[in-house]
Amino acid sequence: MVFFIGIDVGTSNTKAILFDQEGNEVVSSQRYYSFSQPQPGYAEQDPEIWWQSVSECLHELMQKSQISSESVLGLGVTGQMHGLVMLDKEDKVLCDSILWCDQRTIAEAAMLDRLVGKETLLSVTGNPALTGFTAAKILWVKTHKPELWERCQKIMLPKDYINYKLTNIHTTDVSDASGTQLLDLTTRDWSEPILNQLAIPKKRLGKVFESGDVVGPMTKEASQITGLSPKTIVIAGAGDQAAAAIGNGIVKPGLISLNLGSSGVLFATTKTPVYDPQGRIHTLCHAVKDTWHVMAVTQGAGLSLKWFAEQFYHPDTNPAVDINKLIDNEVEKTPLGASGLVFLPYLMGERSPHLDPYARGVFFGIAPIHTRGHFSRAIMEGVALSFKDCLSVMTGIGIHSDEIRMSGGGANSSIWTTIIANCLKRPIRIMKEKEAGVRGMAILAMAASGTEPSIEDAIKRFVHPGSSVVGEADDMEQYEKYYRLYQSIYRSLKETFVLAHES
Repeated sequence: MVFFIGIDVGTSNTKAILFDQEGNEVVSSQRYYSFSQPQPGYAEQDPEIWWQSVSECLHELMQKSQISSESVLGLGVTGQMHGLVMLDKEDKVLCDSILWCDQRTIAEAAMLDRLVGKETLLSVTGNPALTGFTAAKILWVKTHKPELWERCQKIMLPKDYINYKLTNIHTTDVSDASGTQLLDLTTRDWSEPILNQLAIPKKRLGKVFESGDVVGPMTKEASQITGLSPKTIVIAGAGDQAAAAIGNGIVKPGLISLNLGSSGVLFATTKTPVYDPQGRIHTLCHAVKDTWHVMAVTQGAGLSLKWFAEQFYHPDTNPAVDINKLIDNEVEKTPLGASGLVFLPYLMGERSPHLDPYARGVFFGIAPIHTRGHFSRAIMEGVALSFKDCLSVMTGIGIHSDEIRMSGGGANSSIWTTIIANCLKRPIRIMKEKEAGVRGMAILAMAASGTEPSIEDAIKRFVHPGSSVVGEADDMEQYEKYYRLYQSIYRSLKETFVLAHES
């Protein structure tokens, strides 16, 4: 028996799972952490926390499983996208990483538009200038921390830093690199014209690989720390959403995945780059060679409910209580529409479909009748209506699906999945295995090892769609009314968000 490992370096935790060659989960490990917000709109994290978490998880997998290290043929790392990691000439981390949800780069996104041009950005990188993407973060550092930029010798993304610690090689993959706004989607390599316009030396970037390509074996040092064999191959990996899509079997047109974690993402595969002319959703390289994908991102999806739970359910003082189950029970007892309470899930600004870094979370319609359960239900409904916003844009540019496959932590909530099915007016197929990202990495590692001849063959072993959640016609119609109200609230507040930021 041979084995494969998938690793997911997320915003709130790192997960590692050991799979056998039949796609069965053998053992898993997880480490939790938080990110800092030194100012409103900022989000930062120490990359060394990721490496410590990954090394501890891998060591735990080997101890728990008691398998031979030689039997682990390969591993793949996925993780949060867009984060800026900077290394000095000795490959030491210069400062905390600026994360995907950070919104400090409003001025730098405008600068990116001026330096490169809106049309060029959209046609070359597939996206308009975005505050959350890496290019704007680099410009922010150059503008506000020039001493750090002078010392910076390597620019990496979060999962690429882990791959460096495992292999001592500076790399990235096409899916993650296309989220920097420095990659040419057509050539699937760094865009030298854009790098020149931004004065970013190409030598500071890692070599671009296809996601399933082998970067190299593990170093002896990493082997000793993790308990894995130096012969274990490390693949280039993928951004978290492309990895989750593979873990859900979304490698060909006709299927859409919905991954509900800290952020919420709708994802569809395309055979050629497909763009939204208004840039409301993202076009990136997929983790499968010669394919691309479109994705729409709700930044504060699971993050909104997590924030509310921490503030109002007090999990630290009730360790014996299953907070998620408690929330679900309260939401199930609360009427559809939360008795007129509406939530905009824009705690960290918003990407799809608004491209609005100024937007903030809003509870609208608060009345004395509203309980904690009303607020929890309003959050679930607000996130679901944001997905409806996103799906309408995807449909408008010709993306259609026979099935929506759902994974991520939010898929564990039956009431939330039902709300989403009603809002989208589509059946939702819940994947039997929720950790799609790590599963996607094990699939790519298996294909890279030659144990299976192709990614599609490996998917047959690993991917198992579960039962469908089907909504109710009456509930769907009621949500259409709330959707119109939901949209009108944002339109009414759009300019107010800007004024609030400037005041």
